[in-house]
Amino acid sequence: MARSNFIIAIDGFSSCGKSTVAKALAKKLNFVFVDSGAMYRAVTLFFLRHSINLRDQESVSDALKQIHIDFIPNTEQTQIFLNDEDVSLEIRRMEISNYVSEVSAIKEVRIAMVAQQQKLGQKRNIVMDGRDIGTTVFPDADLKIFMTANSEVRAERRYAELTAKGEEVTMEEVKANLEHRDRIDSTRAESPLRQADDAIILDNSDLNQEQQLAFVVEEYVKRKK
Repeated sequence: MARSNFIIAIDGFSSCGKSTVAKALAKKLNFVFVDSGAMYRAVTLFFLRHSINLRDQESVSDALKQIHIDFIPNTEQTQIFLNDEDVSLEIRRMEISNYVSEVSAIKEVRIAMVAQQQKLGQKRNIVMDGRDIGTTVFPDADLKIFMTANSEVRAERRYAELTAKGEEVTMEEVKANLEHRDRIDSTRAESPLRQADDAIILDNSDLNQEQQLAFVVEEYVKRKK
């Protein structure tokens, strides 16, 4: 039975602005925005708070049973709740960034999160961004975008984001973190980051937010005709 809802999958490297484009697109199209990366960050936060040994499969599996993640839209942005606690700001800290790729690479974690993500996309029109949305979560997505940008631009964007929030980090730390995450995301055994064969590439190294949004909207209109 064919789906009646429309699914847009946006994948790509860290700090390419995936969430920014996805949020703006969802707002423009009146779709539901789902930040899959935020889900993995929330799991990472839970694991860190409870000192979960990432190499202990039983501990990881038990911890995942205690995790419930919700997305609640409001007038400003979509908030993410971990077990009824708003963790929207806390999951963006550098400490979480330093561990999220390791947590995301764990097979049990990905299976649990993919199941939740697929459930979110069963009936609603959604825009979901992440690393494996167009390849694993929704291989039948109606529109797939793969975002990229040169490493210097990505580092500058991430550095500006963190310092604007008051975090004391150096550009060197940010660059090292991005390189580390890219390496893990691209080489992990479970759902590695890769471009889907039918994805449209969006290199936004020299594009502003309005230009990126216009690009994706144009691709959406083509598929709706």
